[in-house]
Amino acid sequence: MADPVVLWFRQDLRLADHAALVAAVDEGPVVPVYVLDDDAPGDWAIGGAQRWWLHHSLTALGEALKKKGASLILRRGDAAKEVAKLAKEVGAKRIHALRHYEPWWKQAEEALAKSHDLALHDGTRLAPPDRIKTGSGGRYRIFSAFWRALHEQMPPPEPLPAPKKIASPSKTPKSDGLADWELLPQKNLKWAEGFSEWTPGESSALKTLSAFEDELGNYDVARNLPSQDGSSRLSPHLHHGEISPATVWHRISAVEKVDAEPFLRELAWRDFTGNLIDQFPDYADENGRDAYDKFPWRKGKAADADYKAWTKGRTGYPIVDAGMRQLWTTGWMHNRVRMITASFSIKHLLLDWRRGEAWFWDALVDADYGNNSVNWQWIAGTGVDSNPFGRIMAPLVQSPKFDAADYIRRWVPELAKLDDKAIHDPHGAGCAPDDYPKPLIGHREARDRALEAAAKIR
Repeated sequence: MADPVVLWFRQDLRLADHAALVAAVDEGPVVPVYVLDDDAPGDWAIGGAQRWWLHHSLTALGEALKKKGASLILRRGDAAKEVAKLAKEVGAKRIHALRHYEPWWKQAEEALAKSHDLALHDGTRLAPPDRIKTGSGGRYRIFSAFWRALHEQMPPPEPLPAPKKIASPSKTPKSDGLADWELLPQKNLKWAEGFSEWTPGESSALKTLSAFEDELGNYDVARNLPSQDGSSRLSPHLHHGEISPATVWHRISAVEKVDAEPFLRELAWRDFTGNLIDQFPDYADENGRDAYDKFPWRKGKAADADYKAWTKGRTGYPIVDAGMRQLWTTGWMHNRVRMITASFSIKHLLLDWRRGEAWFWDALVDADYGNNSVNWQWIAGTGVDSNPFGRIMAPLVQSPKFDAADYIRRWVPELAKLDDKAIHDPHGAGCAPDDYPKPLIGHREARDRALEAAAKIR
């Protein structure tokens, strides 16, 4: 029998279109492993909502592997060291894995490659970020140009089918018990009860994609309407790698008589954010524009109180509060509302974008290092590709513009009885119920304060 090979799973928890898995199966008995590493990422260890998803995703992956004849090994600790230790235990000379672009994963790959034969394969992006080059051979920093260059290289390779069978070594290595990791919230905590609307796992990802194919024709309009929620709902499945971006591209591109480009651009944004963190590993912590290092963000008790009110959906702005409550309840937020709530935190409350970024990281089931950091810096105006700081979203305008009345009724029930006109600004309409908070700050006052702060760094 051939020597065993180790298959290192990370944010690629699937069997289909997994080049590392296919290569491992071709070589010999496979030892699949997932390592929970909370130390290497530092402040960016997976958050609470992701941990909930991970528990269920690993359960689904373990069951899928078992049906193919393999056992998923779970270890906890330094990923590079644990994978190396496992390879030694089973006598594996080679380790296969999909290439990742988060800085801690790149460091782990480099460390492991120094001592072992590590075979890295593509498959977490539509194309390897460093393959998308300018005419002079440089890297892109602006999405529009990146998208054009990426599109020229599409479609991605045809997705690989899952292997029919996975050979295993005669002896199964020791594994942690998933329950021992305590990834799920404690039973006495009601947080995450609303996560029941999600079903993690590869089979669920494919069902979600199939359902979205039927709605693709409405996407370009409905994706901006919170009450309709025309988004794909694929983001957590893509983040955890339960479905490959190549699979999504090919399936969506094949939908007949529908313009798929608006969605494919959004799918490509994920590639773009991977491209940026590949160039700027500290993008989640450092401004993309140095001038903002001197920005006068608010600090102190008043700022902390405003931040707390924002996290709890008690700002007095219905569209903002609806979004923040949806986030806390379901681990997800409609994309249009993500922009509105982030803009409110940064520009109405003048809170450092990193505070909001950290909250989203902990509360989102789809919290992705690239997407989260690039999106927050885009809204803040601090990123290498970003909206100018002076473009300040007006929540009281955005809410009726994107027909958010029913969305507000669902997530801010104390306003549910208000009519479609008053519900967007109940205080302005003079009909706010007593149990709904007053606005933390008026829009005009907030706008003037934000522009005055921005003027100090020019």
